[in-house]
Formats: sequence, C-alpha cells, structure tokens
Amino acid sequence: MTWQSNLNWDTAVQRADVLRKIREFFYSRNIIEVETPLLSTGTVTDVHLDSFSCQYDYSSTESSQPKELYLQTSPEFAMKRLLSSGYHSIYQICKAFRHEVHGKHHNPEFSMLEWYRVGFDHFQLMDEVGDLLSCILKCGSAQRMSYQQAFLKYLDIDPLTCTNAELKQLLSVQGVLGDWISKEQDTDLLLQVLFSECIERKLGSHVPCFIYNYPRNQSALAKISVQDPRVSERFECYYKGIELANGFNELTDANEQISRFEVDNINRQSLGKIQKPLDKLFLAALENGLPACAGVAVGIDRLMMLALDKADIASTMTFNITNA
Repeated sequence: MTWQSNLNWDTAVQRADVLRKIREFFYSRNIIEVETPLLSTGTVTDVHLDSFSCQYDYSSTESSQPKELYLQTSPEFAMKRLLSSGYHSIYQICKAFRHEVHGKHHNPEFSMLEWYRVGFDHFQLMDEVGDLLSCILKCGSAQRMSYQQAFLKYLDIDPLTCTNAELKQLLSVQGVLGDWISKEQDTDLLLQVLFSECIERKLGSHVPCFIYNYPRNQSALAKISVQDPRVSERFECYYKGIELANGFNELTDANEQISRFEVDNINRQSLGKIQKPLDKLFLAALENGLPACAGVAVGIDRLMMLALDKADIASTMTFNITNA
C-alpha cells in the first residue's frame, strides 16, 4: 500500500480534459447536468447487484431506531424522479458504489455518467452513445448486433429457444466448468455465463459494438419489445474487451415495475440473499407518470482506460480501494 496517487499529474490533466469534452458534448445538445444524492432510503433489488448501506442515527422520525440508508449503485431512480416531476433530457456525472470484488475493470467506488433522453427509444440512444464515443475515443462508427445474433454467430445456438441441457453441454464444450452447472436451473444465469466467458471478449475489437434486445428476464427496468415479447429493449456497448455502457428503453408502468422488483426479491431469497426494500419514492414517481424516454449508464473510469490508454481501472483513479 502507498499513500501516493495512482494518477500522476499529466494523466490527471488528461482525465480532466476528457470530462470537459463530455460536458461540452451534452451542452451542445441542450442536455442539462443535474445532481442527485448519493445516499438514499431505497436501493436496487437486482439479484446480481449488491449495494453498500449505512446507519443514520439522527433521523427526525419518532422511531428510536437508526435509519438505514444505501449508497447508490447508480443515480437511475433519482434521475427518473426528476423526469417524472417535469424535467427534460438530463445527464449526471457522479460516484456510484457496488459491493463487488475489485479488479482490472471494477472498483467498488467508481465514476458514472448517466443520461436520459425524453422521447428517444433505445436505438436513437445507441446512436447518441456512438456519437459520444467517437468524440472521446476518436473511434469509427459502432457496429450493432442483437443478443440472438451474437449467440448464433459465436456459439451457433439460439439463446431464445435453446434448452438448459443444450446450454450446459455448450459450457462443457467451451471449457467452462464447475459443479454448480449440473444443478443450475436458471436459464438466464447459464446464458450470462456463456456470454461473459465466450462472447464478450470477441466484441468491439476495432470499433465499439452494441448488443441489443436482451432476454426479457435480464432487464428489470426496460420495456418488453412489441415485435418480440421474448426480449427487452436493452442494449450494452463493448469496445476492446471492455463493457462500457448499459442502456434501456425505459419501463414506465409502475405496476409492472413493482412486479419485477418483487420477483427479484423472491430470487434473492432463493439464493440466501437478503431481500431489499422497494424504493417507494421511485415507484411513486412512476405512478405519477414517467415520460417515454431512454437512458444509459457509462462507466467513466473504463472510458478513461480507453481514452488514456491505461491497462487497468486503478490507473485512471487518484486512489482505488487498495489505497483509499
């Protein structure tokens, strides 16, 4: 461990220049910068995403019990509350926190860029993400491929029709081993492992690659496709082996959102995880009315890895979890 910064002065100047260009990009498109709290009374229910929590002992409520607050995993719920209250297209650059192992591409505390475009669908937003990446990374025009097309191209299997037995056999053929596989009944988990182990690293070698229309059960906050109800209107963007962005044509139906959160909590319980409280303020905003919009989150530090030609995420930060 060292007290010194991971980020030298010259690189810090370059990072600041990238942030300036990001803000200029949004200013030129009349997308307004906002700021929302890092601490919230609500959090995500996603079974694959865990938040940090803390106790607030100075609550003004009559209860003598400390109030539990959560560090945001993203500013999504708060930003959607702004949209529901009448804001137009907005963006935010902020800190986010996820209780996950740190590594080459992840730090538990990281910087996130998130924005929402009122009136856009996920295809229009993919265009804008591509424009931002071209501006910051000086890369060529992005490619697009549906989730189904990616599995057919790289693994010769249809993820929307295959059986669990076929997925397990394919995992074995691909050399992905583990005792858990033979017992696993969650089709989406098997698909996610195949995608991350066998497809992800092949995407975006020369230009960014958007993967879109993920299976509906992998997208708790996205609309279901009218053209194909087996998939949701979600996309991710990959470039040079790095997942950069995750976006949705946003779900606006409050009742459907509650149902999905409740399913998440059932799945958390089945895995022995603690169930999470539903974010009542976010759900109240949805009930009031969220305008049709698309939103996306981009990992700033991962973007910096590419923009500044760094080998790991720690090299883009002043201090990461090992010396914070």
